[in-house]
Amino acid sequence: MKPMPARVLIPILILFVSICSNAQKNNAEVWLTDPVNAVFFQKQSPISFSQRKEGGTITLIVVDDKTKYQPIDGFGFALTGGSAMNMMKMSAAARSALIKELFAVNKNSIGTSYLRLSIGASDLNEYVFSYDDLPAGETDTALLHFDLGPDKKDVIPVMKEILKTDPSIKIMASPWSPPVWMKNNHDTKGGNLLKEYYPAYAKYFVRYIQEMKKQGIRIDAITVQNEPLHPGNNPSLQMFAPDQAEFVRDHLGPAFKKAHINTKIIIYDHNADKPEYPISILDDPEAKKYIDGSAFHLYGGKIDALSKVHDAHPDKNLYFTEQWVGAPGNFKRDIADHVRKLIIGATRNWSRNVIEWNLASDAAYKPHTDRGGCTSCLGAVTISADSIKRNPAYYIIAHAAKFVRPGSVRIESSMEDPLPNAAFKTPLGKTVLIVLNTTNAEKTFDIVANNKAATAVLPAGAVATYIW
Repeated sequence: MKPMPARVLIPILILFVSICSNAQKNNAEVWLTDPVNAVFFQKQSPISFSQRKEGGTITLIVVDDKTKYQPIDGFGFALTGGSAMNMMKMSAAARSALIKELFAVNKNSIGTSYLRLSIGASDLNEYVFSYDDLPAGETDTALLHFDLGPDKKDVIPVMKEILKTDPSIKIMASPWSPPVWMKNNHDTKGGNLLKEYYPAYAKYFVRYIQEMKKQGIRIDAITVQNEPLHPGNNPSLQMFAPDQAEFVRDHLGPAFKKAHINTKIIIYDHNADKPEYPISILDDPEAKKYIDGSAFHLYGGKIDALSKVHDAHPDKNLYFTEQWVGAPGNFKRDIADHVRKLIIGATRNWSRNVIEWNLASDAAYKPHTDRGGCTSCLGAVTISADSIKRNPAYYIIAHAAKFVRPGSVRIESSMEDPLPNAAFKTPLGKTVLIVLNTTNAEKTFDIVANNKAATAVLPAGAVATYIW
């Protein structure tokens, strides 16, 4: 039997490759979390797009990639001092494997793309510290004693390992309290920043960014104060909106400009029940010129408050920087709640990111500070020696971070009750749709894009990410 001539074989091969390529283009990848049936972020059989048929009563989610909204910076966690401490207790091999699972961009990772650090201690450190702690009665306005101190033992080594895996990861940093000698109550908990130390505190931010840069860690953004209206944590600081406006306008902004620092300045960083706080600061044009945007938590208020701030100042960005999962966690409740309010809700209300609190704790939810440290904050992972347990926040972030890569843009998708959803276009041109079934019954619906439709079935209480 004679071999087939090349002039016949080559067109057949081209046709075969074309058919396979078009088949792949018409399929959507599906990743599912169904807590009721113990399915956690598992890849499913693909669904296929075909020419859309008019009519019928099936629910439609219509995706329109021609209507674009805000860019996306990423999805991730707070790398608290306690998180880093627990990671440093692991063997080097186990820690490396965990970091690759969390931060690499491959089939075995979840692609975490955004981290939040604390400037000094947060309440999820073993003990409270700042970078310029002095004996009672002493001051250091020149910051001669500034030192990253305890962070050199855990946060900085862990960050360096993470940056080897993903050098482009975005990092935000937030202070819980300035050094006590700058405060009117001389205590790490509560109190106010004395106005006489506004210049020194602005310099403190500059030094932090510069010293972290020397360590090879670029701080993309800072928030001025974590939860400025909640002085009950240890550490914490109360800072009202007029004071934050004055600090940014007259001290922090000019200090960054003088030092040629391009780290973003983000205001507020507290609950969605007080949108008037950031709006009032942005209403000051001299303060506004230094500000990139506003940050929110959701322990109070509703997520659509972010859109109120956007509508008042559409030229400024919005960020979602903290939400905790309370121990011991409930997969069905927590995943549905956070996906609906944050992954979907925050991004549909203009947020460029979503950060869960916090990355890692041990089996006893430690460490935490005394006098107001969180005693029941469940990490995205629980670390016990070299073993890890994946908790709700891990899967909440995974459904977005793995596929909605930095540089993606949120696009239009029809909001169909009871199937809240959010859609994105990635830098590689893929479309990502995240859908939650908020009912107690299985739901069938059509995803419609570019006049083609794919039928999807989502179990009760489940979340799925579709990629095509």
